[in-house]
Formats: sequence, C-alpha cells, structure tokens
Amino acid sequence: MASMDVSLKEMVGIDGAVGAAIVDHSSGMALGTLGGSKDLDLQIAAAGNTEVVKAKLRTMDSLGIKDSIEDILITLTGQYHLIRPITGRGGKGLFLYLALDRNRANLALARHQLRSIEEKLEV
Repeated sequence: MASMDVSLKEMVGIDGAVGAAIVDHSSGMALGTLGGSKDLDLQIAAAGNTEVVKAKLRTMDSLGIKDSIEDILITLTGQYHLIRPITGRGGKGLFLYLALDRNRANLALARHQLRSIEEKLEV
C-alpha cells in the first residue's frame, strides 16, 4: 500500500505529467497536490473537476445506471486531463486527477499507470 505522498510522486513520474492531485469531491478540496504550472493551478482544477464528477454521478443516477466510473478523460488541444475515482477502502468520495502534456504523454500507458497507482493507494 502507498501513501498519498508516494502516490502523488508516482503520478507526476508518468511521462508527460504536468500536475497531479488527490481530491475530495464532496468538498472540492485537494488533499494533496504535486506539480502544476503558471497555466495549471491545481487547487482551481481540483474544485472545477469536482463539478465534473458530481455532474456525471447525478446523470448516472437520473438514468438509473448502476455502474461505477472507471475514469473520465477530458481532451484539450494541448493536454489530457484524467480523473479516476478511488474505489479502495477509505477512498470513497475521493478521486485522482492527472494533467498530461499531450505532446509528451502516452494516454493508454498513463491510464494503465494511474489505475495501478489508484489500486495501491491507502487513504
């Protein structure tokens, strides 16, 4: 099992990573962040992506979809943003957020690595 600090370091170690956060989607607060840039404020990204997760959960509930979210991908012209809800014990209501430079990242590999990080994370 890995701590939040170890998990954040692993996340920013993914090729093309710009920034990473572990976020509580009930409050919109980042429990931990690493990286970021002048163009990527991770606190603002955490709060904004909380609304994305909440909207998707509400929509799934309205549609009667009983599945769970594996991940959410937002594709920008220069970046990929990955949101992965934490499903392990103690992780309910939390998600991993990873921003990637689209020119340097391998999206499939990043998704695989993020899944592995999420599985090892102990909150």
